[in-house]
Amino acid sequence: MKSHKDLTVYKTSIDLVVYIYQFSRDFPDAEKFGLTSQIRRAAVSIPSNIAEGAARGSKKDFSRFLYIALGSLAEVETQLEIAERLDFIMKNSEVEEKIIYIRRMILKLIQSLKE
Repeated sequence: MKSHKDLTVYKTSIDLVVYIYQFSRDFPDAEKFGLTSQIRRAAVSIPSNIAEGAARGSKKDFSRFLYIALGSLAEVETQLEIAERLDFIMKNSEVEEKIIYIRRMILKLIQSLKE
């Protein structure tokens, strides 16, 4: 790996961020500093932690940052569910599949770092 930008999980998580920003534009104005801000920060945290971990240079550090990215992914998943229940968005199976895919890639990457 030359750079974090070579990782499919990084690229896919950037795609998720773009999606989150696009759909959260339609959240009510009252949510500007609430759910909108929270879900965007959590989404941005995923590729950011992948990038930072990859740049650290040690497998242990990279693994630690990947676990943080996993936590942020869980936050996004939770916040999407809240947005659905509040009828801000409709359930989107494509996004759910992307989240599952990102989770699997992060877990596999963590596992490969342990080997």
